[in-house]
Amino acid sequence: MMRTIIFATTFLFCLSNVFGQTGNKKLKISHLTGGFYIYTTYNTYKGEQVSANGMYLVTSKQVVIFDTPWDTTQFQPLLDSIKVKHKKTATLCIATDFHSDRTAGLEYYKKKGIKTFTTIRIDQTSIKRGMKRAELIMENDTSFTVGQYSFQTYFPGEGHTADNIIIWFGKQKILYGGCLIKSMQDQDLGYLGDANVKKYAATVENVKKKCPAPKYVIPGHGDWSNVKALAHTLFMAQQLNK
Repeated sequence: MMRTIIFATTFLFCLSNVFGQTGNKKLKISHLTGGFYIYTTYNTYKGEQVSANGMYLVTSKQVVIFDTPWDTTQFQPLLDSIKVKHKKTATLCIATDFHSDRTAGLEYYKKKGIKTFTTIRIDQTSIKRGMKRAELIMENDTSFTVGQYSFQTYFPGEGHTADNIIIWFGKQKILYGGCLIKSMQDQDLGYLGDANVKKYAATVENVKKKCPAPKYVIPGHGDWSNVKALAHTLFMAQQLNK
């Protein structure tokens, strides 16, 4: 009886770690809509703990991950969480720029048998910067159909980085913006060391044209509940050239 109680307690403890309570700030998973889930991991930037948003999509056949956890200790917990919560396995992962908050887990996931994708621009920069690389390369904007869902990768131009892409789900009107798009909480465009400040606004304008009237806008960091994040990002980008 005592062994059963100890096992049950241990199992519950492990589940609490897998699903990442906000108290320990490791991994947080939130339902967006339909098969879409936002996962958030954390890392230290300029002495403060900063969140990074990724997303995964549960389809009738498999699970697709968009970007990898920033916290390297959460590569496996994310996969475990998906398996426990949805009884399915992640088989595809797409990174949206070369920075480590998007690509850190690519090689780990490749070893797990997950097909990892980036664009040729992201791969070339990753080589130069010594970042983790994907197994498969997209030379152009690419459309995917996985189960009942379809989506497209889109390079709108240089902005946060010279290689940033967004993911657009036309039917569901979901814009996964990665680090190109900032949250409504952000007072500036964040790190601009790899940015093209002259083209940033034009790039965001291209996103607006590509993704009309989105119902959800997911930025790379911070709050993802406000659809006005796209307009907010454009406004801040316009200020760079004034």
